[in-house]
Amino acid sequence: MSTRTRPLAAALASVLLAAALSAVVLLRPAAPDLVPAKADANPGNRDVIVHLFQWPWASVANECTNVLGPKGFGAVQVSPPQEHVVLSGQAYPWWQDYQPVSYQLVSRRGDRAAFANMVTACHNAGVKIYVDAVVNHMAGGASSGTGSAGSTYSHYSYPGVYQNQDFHHCGRNGNDDIVAWGDRWEVQNCELVDLSDLATESAYVRGKVTAYLNDLVTLGVDGFRVDAAKHMPVADLQAILGGVSGSPYVFHEVIEDSAFPPGEYAGIGDVTEFRYGDVVGNAFRDANLSNLNNLTSQMALSSGDAVNFIDNHDTQRNGRARLTYKNGQTHALAAAFSLVYPYGTPQLMSSFTFSNNEAGPPASNGVTSQVSCGSGWECEHRKTVVANLVGFHNAVNGTGVTNWTSPSASRIAFGRGSVGFAAFNRDGAAWSTTFSTGLPAGVYCNVATGDFAAGVCTGSTVTVNGSGQATVTVAANAALAIYTGALVGNPPSPTGTPSPTPSGTACTTVAVTLASNTTTTSGQNVFVAGSVTQLGSWNTANAVAMSGTAYPVWRVTVNLPAGTAFEYKYIKKDAAGAVTWESIANRSRTVPTGVCAVTYAETWNVPGGTTPSPSASPTTSPSPSPSPSPSPTGSTCASIAAAFSVNATTTWGQNVYVIGSLPALGSWNTANAVPLSSATYPVWTATITLPTNTTFTYKYIKKDASGTITWESDPNRTRTTPTTPCTATYPDTWR
Repeated sequence: MSTRTRPLAAALASVLLAAALSAVVLLRPAAPDLVPAKADANPGNRDVIVHLFQWPWASVANECTNVLGPKGFGAVQVSPPQEHVVLSGQAYPWWQDYQPVSYQLVSRRGDRAAFANMVTACHNAGVKIYVDAVVNHMAGGASSGTGSAGSTYSHYSYPGVYQNQDFHHCGRNGNDDIVAWGDRWEVQNCELVDLSDLATESAYVRGKVTAYLNDLVTLGVDGFRVDAAKHMPVADLQAILGGVSGSPYVFHEVIEDSAFPPGEYAGIGDVTEFRYGDVVGNAFRDANLSNLNNLTSQMALSSGDAVNFIDNHDTQRNGRARLTYKNGQTHALAAAFSLVYPYGTPQLMSSFTFSNNEAGPPASNGVTSQVSCGSGWECEHRKTVVANLVGFHNAVNGTGVTNWTSPSASRIAFGRGSVGFAAFNRDGAAWSTTFSTGLPAGVYCNVATGDFAAGVCTGSTVTVNGSGQATVTVAANAALAIYTGALVGNPPSPTGTPSPTPSGTACTTVAVTLASNTTTTSGQNVFVAGSVTQLGSWNTANAVAMSGTAYPVWRVTVNLPAGTAFEYKYIKKDAAGAVTWESIANRSRTVPTGVCAVTYAETWNVPGGTTPSPSASPTTSPSPSPSPSPSPTGSTCASIAAAFSVNATTTWGQNVYVIGSLPALGSWNTANAVPLSSATYPVWTATITLPTNTTFTYKYIKKDASGTITWESDPNRTRTTPTTPCTATYPDTWR
């Protein structure tokens, strides 16, 4: 339940707080006849959600492109996009967005076009969009006026949408508000703090709500967080969601109490687990971590039904959150733990700062300002110990807890199968010890302290010996996180199983990192184009996109055969597709031998690295030299639809994936392998968009429920995508 009301009286606030805190009572199990058959909610392998609370659409798009996609986030929860009340007299409080006026997509964060552009940008970065869906109610009685799209309305009149007969008028408590929070009928038929309560049992109302959700699905929305779900009966929600197209991921906001066990709603989606923030938040706040290995037994929901979170926009303000961004590093460590320990689907909070609980986001005349982290926007999801552990979380998916140790209440460490290992130290002193990590021997990047790319770590490193042991020091109030996807000097090998290269053995393929210090204007992004297929063969449509996470430095890693000589340049593309080339001569490199990774740090229009060359003179033509001949119009495709199929028998619980050398195939990272459909078993299929005229290698793998991976036998399969037609078929048989 969210606190979205008319001006809050102290008495009303205390009622809401009491309701929120009622979660400490033990739950009775849901009656079997209340739980309908369930098509299990599944957010996929990249499941980490970040709630970019109140972020405008353009800022969400930029964050997907530059931060969330590169870091491995699975989805963004965005604030309600529909027309809402505008309360200028109350300084545009945050909760005005939770009082709908219509289902037009015009809010203080942007209009329909901006929303659609955001969805496209995030999808291009591999990030899904989940909408905070306010479908229980419309506006409050004290909010009558004109909405954010210009619609006029009053408490029970929303022209063209709803009229008086479409709302509950429960006839209790004088003003129809909920008073008896333990009375199921009253909670679901009376008004949540004066908000006009929709009669969701009505076929007309159900149709309107379903149409709204379907409209969002047509724009590419991937899922919904159902706001105030317990204020609607399960049968009503099931009917509404049953008419929504496709298979969106749905999770429900349910603040549990004795009258509303959250498991009741798990039959129609996942459910927010409010106890998680209580238990984990308390543990990190009080430096009492040792009992967290029994976390699942302390929750109201099973792991497969839960969305976990340390805090959300409500608990930050109603007093329930044990930790928020205001707790700094301690809050960050708790969020990091939620990514490392296997329970539920993790949801991270990204806040704007506030001292007044009613305050809205940074804005000008009620229009939300674009996000600039540190200027009223907290952006706690970008902290190294949080953002870098998203990759850890993705890599250890499906593995269990191993090697748990807790020498004192304030210190814990544990492994995740043979893939990852983490430690948390909430003590005031450093923790120096020898851990049994369960990991293969090697030098690992501690991603809790630094970034990892192409075998290079910017933070501390950890050496694991042949017995899986590591002697390390974890700083006071800090964390350690290492995993097999972050082996220093040795990125995963694309030949067979990605295991460490034996000492002294040169890699046949080298991870080449290109980093260019390049300033851009709004809407521009940086790419690299070059003479080899991995760099697009001088075709700007196939140029390789670079990440601007560390702006103004743009970075990308490509795998090239050792000894390859190639030429390249950096280019800029804007939203209209206009291309700006560097004006210097082509850059030239030869991939070294005897190493597994190399980095070239350069500056836009400065040849040979970061030092200007006096002999360099701008060219008059912004094309590569030699300039490739343009292809006849219509003769080539920008990309192809590659249909993979493999005849592969499996045991119960196994699924089949394709993995390979291209980013679209996971770049040999098993956590990012592409799942295949078993609809035509024993033939498994998937259609994947790949660049044209590109040679790539790949294999099929099997994963079981415990995360165990079985690779095909060597050698790698090799294909070259065509330039025309725009499709290709790759039939295979497991070997």
